[in-house]
Amino acid sequence: MHDLDKRVISVRQLLTQPALSIPAYQRPYKWSQENLNALLVDLRVYRGKSAYRLGTVVFHQHCDEGDEQLDIVDGQQRTLTLLLLVKALIKERLPLLKREDLKKQLHELSAVITPFLTRQHFSSDISHRNLHQNFMAALRATSRPEFTEEDIDFLLNKCELVTFVLTDVSEAFQFFDSQNARGRDLDPHDLLKAFHLREFSQEESHLKAHSVSHWEGLDSKTLAQLFANYLFRIRNWAQGKSAQYFSKAHVDLFKGINLEQIGLYPYVESLRIAHHFVDDYNSQYHRRIDHQSMRFPFHLDQMVINGRRFFEMATHYQQTIADIVDDEHHEKNNKALRLLNTDLDAVARRILHTLNTYGSRTRAGDKYIRTLFDNALIFYIDKFGTQELSQAIEKLFVWAYTCRLQMQAVQIATMDNHALDNNVFELIKQSVKPSDVLNWPLGTIKKADIKGTKVDEIITLFKELKYHE
Repeated sequence: MHDLDKRVISVRQLLTQPALSIPAYQRPYKWSQENLNALLVDLRVYRGKSAYRLGTVVFHQHCDEGDEQLDIVDGQQRTLTLLLLVKALIKERLPLLKREDLKKQLHELSAVITPFLTRQHFSSDISHRNLHQNFMAALRATSRPEFTEEDIDFLLNKCELVTFVLTDVSEAFQFFDSQNARGRDLDPHDLLKAFHLREFSQEESHLKAHSVSHWEGLDSKTLAQLFANYLFRIRNWAQGKSAQYFSKAHVDLFKGINLEQIGLYPYVESLRIAHHFVDDYNSQYHRRIDHQSMRFPFHLDQMVINGRRFFEMATHYQQTIADIVDDEHHEKNNKALRLLNTDLDAVARRILHTLNTYGSRTRAGDKYIRTLFDNALIFYIDKFGTQELSQAIEKLFVWAYTCRLQMQAVQIATMDNHALDNNVFELIKQSVKPSDVLNWPLGTIKKADIKGTKVDEIITLFKELKYHE
């Protein structure tokens, strides 16, 4: 076992490790100057202590062409920020130091840090920007006279980290999961990322960086909204299950099968065939000539294939849903509105124009109803494409906004109950052709049943569509 395992070490001991590496599958360096400044404040506040604990670093130890490598599985952001601070000290303060012990220590660190930065590749523009900005901020901070030699000694020798070294990458990510379950509050999509990274087969490990590149280019809020507002709700409602809030307790919904480990069960065969056929098609020599490519045939309610296909699925639906919602919400004018490059009839255009402009659309309850409508339309398009799209918009509008008219106040539970009690998602799931959805009978609404307020534009639409008595 590596001598760093289960150790408490100083910042200097951490950064002088010659085998340090940031694996390609790690997320970009996202710590900002705000994070750096918070660290500097902590250094000032606690510099009188005999030691100060900065956190935990988890390593995956392995060999790369015979050379030992310590991949940072958890603690990348903190480690790189500390490295930038020390690099700034070397540049700004080393020639001026009076303490010979600190001079010697910074010379030793320079001999390791420079090769690390030379061999380490950062593919993300986000990483390059934040590394540069934080290094400039570190130069400014360390060059100030109040950053004394005692502060340098405190940073290098009294600031400590707890280190763990694991030789199996799956164990490393499992440890990462358990540490964060007990400590830091990770978002559900972060836990899914960790799970599916370790589900990569050995043969596909070289594809990790490419597979997660789109995911890493998105901010956490975008990923959270993708899963919480759309993927989670559609999958649960299609199964007749409640879908109010997406939390860590629901991440198993997006954990499926590992094709390398699952048995030869009949239900897996269609997924296995599609998985291998798509890869075979895209790798054929002819693709160099015709420049064609085939995407995996994802569906919102299908079983998840763990590992690479999960990240491809997330990429596919993030882009697809963004296109649908962007087209639907950001029309240029009522007469020229199209959705996914498909012309809409006058009724569908009027519906979307009204939903985008009526005065009460920004109320919380109205946003919940819009979420109902959007999710139903996304699920319809996922099943049938843009076939009969205008008629689908009309049907799903009446289905969703009947709830808005009938309810004086709409809460998240109201939205959830309407989805389950009048489950168009189950209908779409079971449908064979668009007409199975479009011929679904919906009742009219009477004036006496309308309890919603400030929805005159919606009522007008219901009258025009002959759904109001």
